[in-house]
Amino acid sequence: MDDFDIPIFKKTYDLYKTFYGYRALIPKQDRHTIWQKSEDLILGILEEILMASKLYGTAKTPVLENASVKLNLLRVFIRLMKEVRTIDNKRYAVLEESVDEIGRMLGGWIRSTRDR
Repeated sequence: MDDFDIPIFKKTYDLYKTFYGYRALIPKQDRHTIWQKSEDLILGILEEILMASKLYGTAKTPVLENASVKLNLLRVFIRLMKEVRTIDNKRYAVLEESVDEIGRMLGGWIRSTRDR
């Protein structure tokens, strides 16, 4: 299976591209704190998805659960960025929609690995 054909990978990849596109609009003081941490989380989620795609059966579960924890942290950081006005409501909605969809996909993948 080609790793780049995995729908959750594509969605996370697109999330990173969107997130990266907003970088220039972020105040410098926030770019090196919460923004950088959020960017690192997205890249970490991409890594976890790629690692899980190479594993078999229930060996995927802990890797996917780790990705889920990172995704939940990202969700909190994005909400915090909105509340401290690092990002506006429109950008928040775009990011949150992507994170929610990735979360649904990841949850389904985790459930399917547990059922095996």
